[in-house]
This record gives sequence, C-alpha cells and structure tokens, in this order.
Amino acid sequence: MATYQEIRQMWADIGMDLEKHDEFLNSFPMVFKEILLSQQNRPQKMNYFSNVVKTVHGQRPYELYEFKQKGGKIFGTYCVYVPDEVLCALGAVTTGLCGGDEFWVPGGESVLPRNTCALIKSSLGSRLDRTSPFCQLADMYIGETTCDGKKKAWEILSQDKPMHIMDLPQMKRDQDVRRFAAEIWDLVKIAEDITGNKLTAENLSRSIRLINDKRRALQRLHSTRQASPVPISGKDALTVTQVAFYDDIQRFTDNTNVLCDELEERIARHEGVAPADAPRILVTGSPMALPNWKVHHLVESSGGAVVCEEMCTGTRYFENLVDETPTDLDGQILAIASRYMKTNCACFTTNSGRVDDIIRLVQDYRVDGVIDYALQFCGLYSIESHLVKAALQDRGIPFMHLETDYSPADSEQLQVRIQAFLEML
Repeated sequence: MATYQEIRQMWADIGMDLEKHDEFLNSFPMVFKEILLSQQNRPQKMNYFSNVVKTVHGQRPYELYEFKQKGGKIFGTYCVYVPDEVLCALGAVTTGLCGGDEFWVPGGESVLPRNTCALIKSSLGSRLDRTSPFCQLADMYIGETTCDGKKKAWEILSQDKPMHIMDLPQMKRDQDVRRFAAEIWDLVKIAEDITGNKLTAENLSRSIRLINDKRRALQRLHSTRQASPVPISGKDALTVTQVAFYDDIQRFTDNTNVLCDELEERIARHEGVAPADAPRILVTGSPMALPNWKVHHLVESSGGAVVCEEMCTGTRYFENLVDETPTDLDGQILAIASRYMKTNCACFTTNSGRVDDIIRLVQDYRVDGVIDYALQFCGLYSIESHLVKAALQDRGIPFMHLETDYSPADSEQLQVRIQAFLEML
C-alpha cells in the first residue's frame, strides 16, 4: 500500500493542482462520515468498499500510476455504453470519470452555461481544475452521444485531452444494433493503436467472462435487497455500484461476493438495517456518480428504505449479460452491441422498455413507492418523467418526481417533500 508521501508525489507528477485538490480533500471526509459511516448496523464486509471510497484519490490512482509506468494504457469513460470488454481485452484499464460532487461544478461553469446539468459541469470541472487523479491519469477519454449537453461538452474537453466519441443510435431497431457494432469496431481500431495490442477471439472471450462475472456479483448483491427486512442500506448498495466504475475488476467481484455471503446470512437470520415495515422505495432516473448520495440519505434518514435503483448507477449497469457463446470476433462484437443496446436510457425513442423495467422492478423488490429523480436541466429524464408517472399511476403505484442538483441548499425542502411522501405510503 502506498504511503501518503508517495501518493502526494504521484499527484504532483501527474500535474494535479495540489492546493485546490487539498480543498477538495478537506471537505470530502465530513460528507463521507456524516452520510456513510454514521449508519447503524452496517454489514461488516462493507468495510472494503468504505476504504475504497475513503482513499478514492489515493490507493486506486496509485495502482493506475504504477500500471502506466510499466507501459499500460488507461481509458477514462463517461457512460455505461462504453464497452469495457473490448478495452480490457486489449490489456488496458478503464475508469469512470463522471463527476458527482458540487466542488467541481464551478470549474465546469467556467466553460459551460449554468443551465447545464450538474453531472456534466462536475465532470468537466474535475478535469479543468486538475483535481481528479483519474482524469489526469487517463490516456484517452471516451464519450458518447446520449444527450446534447454531453455532445457539446466533449468538444470542449477534446481541446484538453485526446478523446474518442461513440455515436450511440437513438433507436433500437436491428439496423441500430448493427450500427452500434460498427461503432465498437471503430473503438477496437483506436484502442489497438494506443495499446499496441491486437484483439483476438481468445482475449475478448476472457474479458467478456470477467466483466459478466462482475455483473453477476452485482446481480447477486441487489437480489438480496428484495428481502424484508432489507439487509443493506440503499446508500451502501449504491456505494458498491459506484465503486464498480473505479476498482480492479477481479478484486471488486471477489469482495462483492464476500459481501453477498454476509447479506445472505443476515437474510437467514431476518436481520435488516431498517424495520420490516419501513416504506420500500425505488429510485429511478438520472445517474448518481460518486459521491452523490443526496437523495438516498434524505430518504433513509426520513425512515424509508431504498431497495432498488433503476438508473445507470443501478440496474442498467449490470442487469444484462453479454452472450458468451460466440467464438469468432464478429459474433462477439455483435453480442456486445446487443447487450449494451438493451440498456434503457432516456436518450432512446421510443423508450417504453424503461417503463417496463420500472414496473417489473416494483414487483420484484416489493416497492411501496417510486421516486423519479432528475438532475436540474436534464431534459431527457425530466421530459420522460411524464410517461413514467402516467404508467405508474395507471397501476396505482405511488410516484413522486424530484429535480435537484449536487448542492445541499435544497436538502431541507426536499426532506419535507420526501417525509410527506413516506407518510402517505
């Protein structure tokens, strides 16, 4: 394990703004302690994930730093539609770069309109401020075309770092799946040039199994949340999924399965982190990048239990597996494209699959009410909220729509609304 002095030297070596980064480090521990560590009766095996978060700008970046010193290549990604299977098969490491902290928003607003969603502003700010080691370490950023705000933000970001943008089709016809497969092939060529390695059916097959195993571990984790009483808090379950975007894949999978062993033992003992009669809440909508635990904290500190997330930092990230049976590259790439195109982001039209997912998850997780969460100025999820609300109301499923950002300024107002919603349930 790297010492603090070694980590700080790494920060300097990779060009971070140490003074500004110290400001971030001074504010983060308080949020971490107040929201995560203050919880009662946490699973013991959550300690691993808590330590990853506690040292998120230290230990894991130092591993990547050493990997780069040995000639390894790192790709920073901004979306769950970027196929990690291909990049890992080529010997590269991927790391998530989406910003989830208010600290980085002003840096984003230095180049973006204020009426841009907090995730985009925070993501750009973390790079432009030179305060994210993950942004500094990446050899290339990979973006995508899931919303207009991101598409234009990538143009700004590409002036500062090599960037590849994947064109995600906005419909789900057979020709769209084939078109996305062609996009993956374009990524293969670029990644082969950067890594100096060649994609083969053998190394891609190993990578598909590796990442499917990570998804299986997350599926197992989230299935435990169907129990009553729920054995793990929504904040902790969300944290595990957030860590999945950064951590070593095999180590993450192993530790997630160890956590699941403990949770399944808790279920056998009827042991939970909330009373069995606590209102069970599904949160759906915009992604919640680390360390955005705002809505979960408000719900659970008001007596509710978040038991499921239908979002990119939830079920969309791990629900579908890549078909492992194809043995040739063309078949494998098409299988990867097919898997990713099953993810029901609000960027698609039509997007009835997302409504179907929400209704299915409400039944599977025995949900009492749905909170539809949209970041302010996220037009996709704010507009789609109308259709989600109508579908849930038709089925008598309680529904509440929230729009917020990363700032704590509206927390008291939101908590009043959330408490009223929980009391109604």
